[in-house]
Amino acid sequence: MKYTMTDKVDNITGLTEEYSSVTPPIPKSVKIELTAKCDFKCFYCATGNSLRTKDEMPLEEFKRLAKEMREAGVEELGMFYLGESLLYKELPEAIRYAKEDLKYPYVFLTTNGRLATVKRIEPLMAAGLDSLKFSFNNADEEQFEEVTRIKGKNFLKVVDNIKNIKKMRDEKGYTCGIFASSIQFDGEQQEKMLKAVEDIIDYVDEHYWLPLYGQAGLTAGEHDTKPVAGNTGRLDNMRDALPCWSIFTEGHITYDSKLSACCFDHDGRFNMANLKVTSFEDGWVSKKFQELRDANLKKDVRGTACEKCIAYS
Repeated sequence: MKYTMTDKVDNITGLTEEYSSVTPPIPKSVKIELTAKCDFKCFYCATGNSLRTKDEMPLEEFKRLAKEMREAGVEELGMFYLGESLLYKELPEAIRYAKEDLKYPYVFLTTNGRLATVKRIEPLMAAGLDSLKFSFNNADEEQFEEVTRIKGKNFLKVVDNIKNIKKMRDEKGYTCGIFASSIQFDGEQQEKMLKAVEDIIDYVDEHYWLPLYGQAGLTAGEHDTKPVAGNTGRLDNMRDALPCWSIFTEGHITYDSKLSACCFDHDGRFNMANLKVTSFEDGWVSKKFQELRDANLKKDVRGTACEKCIAYS
């Protein structure tokens, strides 16, 4: 089976004429946050900055939202957003419900990999998971500890998990794709990353590189890094920072049922609607969303929630 993760990424990040509107069609893809908690505290991710309360979405609330979105026309459901979903005990049931009950064509998951043991992942594949992607952003134990702020020995766990899951998938005949993405750093660190990727490349269906994002301006300049402005997609097919594809082609829902306009809404400033009182369809074309999209289409986001992400000021 041929897996083309980069095609899916490019399809989402490519802003077509149809979606270049203040009231675009319902997105084909939505990421939903089952938990806001994460076991890493990476310097390039604002999750570790504790800018909001972190909790979990009740399974019944997930089911309600997933059903509503499927009926609205959403086809691809990401079982994650800003947290690490392998911390969510009911993840297998959530995936099973999306695949079997709601018939989502494509259900996907991204993980940092530490908890992705065969014991944890096989039930997800058995439930129908279509895609598992590892965020593989560390080169060795020392750098792993420096970046994630947890014990460096966990780097080896991540590498072993990738290899063991590939073996399990192939032996059991699951059709779930296995992928990895890595941040491209500078200088010596990037040389180390190239060697680290060589060790896992044969155990994933596809690997691709990402630029270093500034997480809506929240992590810009950390560790003397210079991230790109906005979310420009993957490194080999970079998109313009404005208008930002994210607010037009992909939905993002936080654990507390807020519809966000941003891939990196760690502080709530991109909240466009409360889906506990507003339908997903109405939230997608809310007044706040329309105003933010209009500013993006005009490529002038001064005074909006997007300003800091673009200017880092």
